[in-house]
Amino acid sequence: MAKARPKQAVGGAERDVLAPVAPEATGFHDLIYRKHGGVAEVTLNRPEVYNAYATGTLRELSRAVEDASFDDAIGVIVLTGAGTHAFCTGGDVSEYADRYTQRPRDYWKYMGLFQGAVEALLRCGKPTIARLNGIAVGGGNELHLACDLSVAASHVYLGQVGVGVGSVACGGATQWLPLAVGDRRARSMLFLNERIPAAKALDWGLVSEVAPSVRQGTELVDDPTSEEVSLAQKGLKGYEIDLAPLDAAVDKLSQRLLGMFPECLRYTKQQVNFWKELSWHSTVGHGRDWLSLHFSNREPHEGMKAFVEKRRPDVAALRRHLAEGKGGEYLYGRPVRTCPNCGARGLPEEFAYCGHCGASLPSLTALGS
Repeated sequence: MAKARPKQAVGGAERDVLAPVAPEATGFHDLIYRKHGGVAEVTLNRPEVYNAYATGTLRELSRAVEDASFDDAIGVIVLTGAGTHAFCTGGDVSEYADRYTQRPRDYWKYMGLFQGAVEALLRCGKPTIARLNGIAVGGGNELHLACDLSVAASHVYLGQVGVGVGSVACGGATQWLPLAVGDRRARSMLFLNERIPAAKALDWGLVSEVAPSVRQGTELVDDPTSEEVSLAQKGLKGYEIDLAPLDAAVDKLSQRLLGMFPECLRYTKQQVNFWKELSWHSTVGHGRDWLSLHFSNREPHEGMKAFVEKRRPDVAALRRHLAEGKGGEYLYGRPVRTCPNCGARGLPEEFAYCGHCGASLPSLTALGS
């Protein structure tokens, strides 16, 4: 006897929990979710912060991909960003600076949501296309790498920024960039935070296809310069960004995929995911814990505050601090001092006053003499 599909009560009525949901019923705040012609389109909709994802965005992304995965009318999932400036620039650094440097243990929870979003894309059983409408940086490039195929507009660049803001790109980049572009190129992107223009990304195999997106008057510009891209983004001298060719390329690719047998596609995806899954699961748990611990370090405090304050991080000062043997594990030095007035213990070695009673603390030179 066939078993009934799982159901759950919703407002007194039963709903098939495996049934797809109408996009308008999802109530998403940070995403635009559409279904049309066998394609589910998920758009990161935070253009005011270059489509950086916040904590809630990640949960919505997992839910959208899961719904598209369960919908038998959907054959292709397209991930993109709103506007023309950014596909996604990774995590919202303002949120990092305000919340996770203050509560590092919460970053472990956050990283679990990011891991879930990445794994939703990896395991959805349907081909995924990253429609790169703008720059793909940091975690944005990692979401791009999690997709099966990608089409980039010619004005975009891709890159990683982890070591420049006090973090490590172990949410897909350290695992998959060597697979995609080779070891040396991956190290250049990860160590030096180099920007890879769309044409070079295609040459490296980092994207599947590039579509022209810079227009001057009636003519599309092949392989635009950085100056031409800047003019187009600003709408100056007759230049503009035109995403119609990108949409046409993504639609053409989607239609080709919709012409393939869906179960064969699903199992092919499972097979070719082997090396991605192996490297991911060998490292992501360790990365999740390490990053959580690292958020109490001087590096993310300085790197992310500098990003928010729009200044260069003072890496030289941190390196001097290390050279003096003070380490970066604590913001104000090791918790080794005791207040002679109130007896408070574990005071940072760089404190001149007791954080409990306010009494002056003797200099370290005097203590050592």
